Amino acid sequence: MKFRSIAVEGPIGVGKTSFVELLARRFDAFKVLEDLENPFLKEFYEDKPGAAFQAQLFFLLSRYRQLQDLSQRDLFHEITICDYIFPKDKIFAYLNLDDSELLIYDKLYSLLEGLVPKPDLVIFLQAETRTLLERIGRRNRDYESGISEAYVNEVNKAYNYFFFHYTPTPLLVIDTSQIDFVREEEHLGELVEQIRKMERGVQYYRPMGSSV
Repeated sequence: MKFRSIAVEGPIGVGKTSFVELLARRFDAFKVLEDLENPFLKEFYEDKPGAAFQAQLFFLLSRYRQLQDLSQRDLFHEITICDYIFPKDKIFAYLNLDDSELLIYDKLYSLLEGLVPKPDLVIFLQAETRTLLERIGRRNRDYESGISEAYVNEVNKAYNYFFFHYTPTPLLVIDTSQIDFVREEEHLGELVEQIRKMERGVQYYRPMGSSV
């Protein structure tokens, strides 16, 4: 395996964590899962005043701490697979914060960004908004019950825009709208093979299970 540090990204409901768990087993890798125990998240989805800023700062500092801890590990002989990248924080910040909040956020983000390790490879999982909504509904998390279709669509568009311009690391873009890598072993096998064949730069992959 040429990449020792892999990060999986994508919008809400695309299946990042499930994919990381499956890949970790396939590659006998150390997995890093984002801490979603954010005390301000429920109030954010309920649109409480100030909750977006509180939730965003909590996530920013939590992700920073987690990636800093990861950088202290001896990973020379170990593959690491993470279900987020640090810059994803800005996607949500720019969607949810007002100008005065962004002024504070950007100052803090700029102080932390250079202190976290970058992955060797980023995998961006794409899906249509309707597919994301179906998957969010299936996992049945209480704090996600109030998520609107409009918000999921805005997040999805923001992710696509971000990764269309993404250049810091090699990037593999996978359309997952018409496949089920959790339940279909063949689908997962196709994705694993594509990761093994991945080279530098940006590559796009539409799995065989997808519609044309």
